[in-house]
Amino acid sequence: MESTQPPPSACCAPSAPAHLPVRPLPAPGGTAPERTGMVALPGGEFLMGAEDADGFPSDGEGPVRTVRVAPFRIDACAVSNDEYAAFVADTGHVTDAERLGWSYVFAGFLPAALRRGAPRPPETPWWCAVAGAAWNEPAGPGSGLDGLGRHPVVHVSWYDAAAYASWADKRLPTEAEWEYAARGGLEQARYPWGDELDPDGEYRCNIWRGTFPTRNTAADGYRGTAPVDAFAPNGYGLYNTSGNVWEWCADPWSDGPGGARVIRGGSHLCHASYCNRYRVAARTANTPDSSTGHTGFRCARDAG
Repeated sequence: MESTQPPPSACCAPSAPAHLPVRPLPAPGGTAPERTGMVALPGGEFLMGAEDADGFPSDGEGPVRTVRVAPFRIDACAVSNDEYAAFVADTGHVTDAERLGWSYVFAGFLPAALRRGAPRPPETPWWCAVAGAAWNEPAGPGSGLDGLGRHPVVHVSWYDAAAYASWADKRLPTEAEWEYAARGGLEQARYPWGDELDPDGEYRCNIWRGTFPTRNTAADGYRGTAPVDAFAPNGYGLYNTSGNVWEWCADPWSDGPGGARVIRGGSHLCHASYCNRYRVAARTANTPDSSTGHTGFRCARDAG
């Protein structure tokens, strides 16, 4: 369901101030090194949205409504760095972050030399615009992807995600498909596993643990991103639909000007004190050529 509200403030995902020309999508035919594959879902009616007391009504989370989705397939995991690297090697794709020459990185992940003097959005000073930050150098020049092959690709715009999906003969999921799949068959549960964040003290997702934005205890095992198949899957076999990285959806945020696109799922930087958008009904948006160090995607495909 498209929101009639303007995009939310940049607390979750700051927007790039520049707009780049849109490029045509690559032809299908790519083969990514997928390990977990796709999940086939039967579709049908489900209750979408929430009227949670801890939610954000201005984000368009409610009202709760009955929505029907057709049968479809969806990636069990977000697209990994290894998978995205195969796409880049095959197509030569240059991401929007690379074309712009910079992307947003969380300040706490940067060495002092990069952190000093980096432009910061005034409303969210924990984000730094870092020259040279891109999908293959997620913390800026020299950072690389050693040990991160199975972590989700980040610093990808909506256009970059759509290009990968086209190459892989897939597409981005609609917002309704995303929420239906993320719920894992549970009706109106707050999280993909139920209503309690850490049932019996067990961590089920990768979010900020501690005091945001100054102290992250990494009690759930990860200070930044986690592998795409970390933690237990939901009832449909999907991993990390709460936390880890925001995921681009196909839908525009609204039918008005601006072109912002919906992102879902929250990220490893979400915290109850500031942005508890790791709830399964939570939603926000960003402009389609923006990229950050906590936004990735997973793909879908029509049934068949």
